[in-house]
Order: sequence, then structure tokens, then C-alpha cells
Amino acid sequence: MPNTAKWTPYVLAILRIVTALLFLEHATMKFFQFPAAIPGVPYPLPAIMLVAGAIEIVTGLLITAGYYTRVAAFIASGEMAAAYWMAHGSQSFWPALNMGEPAILFCFVFLYVAFAGAGAWALDNARSATTSQRLA
Repeated sequence: MPNTAKWTPYVLAILRIVTALLFLEHATMKFFQFPAAIPGVPYPLPAIMLVAGAIEIVTGLLITAGYYTRVAAFIASGEMAAAYWMAHGSQSFWPALNMGEPAILFCFVFLYVAFAGAGAWALDNARSATTSQRLA
């Protein structure tokens, strides 16, 4: 097997960016009904959906840009854990039956990013370089 370790930061960045953009799509569905309205959700949105959408927009943008990635990913992970248990876990034990698989995947991908960091192509990298230059 060839040495793939050199690609790790780039693949992590792709995972971070694609996941965050998919996460943002959930916010756009809540707030702008784009690309479609969320089926079965009443409008105007209930307060809990407004809070969830706000978390999704803020953390989704931060994670996409790779800015304060670890904190944003941890918050997004927590939101998805709460969403799973509030909206899906009470319907059935099995994620395939309660339609909670996306929430579980978002939760654990964001938890991984919270611990692994942003990878390549992140504003965090420029921020940490500036901080280390000031300390030197």
C-alpha cells in the first residue's frame, strides 16, 4: 500500500467541507424552504426549529470555512445528538426504522472533526500561524 498519510489533511478537509455544506442545507430548508420545505414541519417554525436552524447556519459556515472548527464541530455534534433522541430515538430503537441515520452520521463526523481538527484549507491554520508568530 502506498503511503497515504500525506493525503490525510486534505481528505479530512474534504470530509469537513462536504459534511458542513450538507449540514447547511438543513438550515436553508428550515429558513428559506430551499431546496424544499421540510416535510411535516409547520410554518412559522416552532422555537426549537429556529434554534436548531440558527445553530446549523452558524456552525455550518464556521466548519465549512475551517474557522473555530473544533468548537463549532463539537456544538454541531451535540445538536445532532439531541436531534436524534428528540425526533428519532423515541420512535424506534433501530435507526433505519426511525430515519435517524443522517443525525447519527452528522453527530459522529462532527465529533471526529472536533477532535481531529480542520485539516488542510482552513482559516484555523492561518489563525494558528499568526498566533505562533506573535508568540515567537
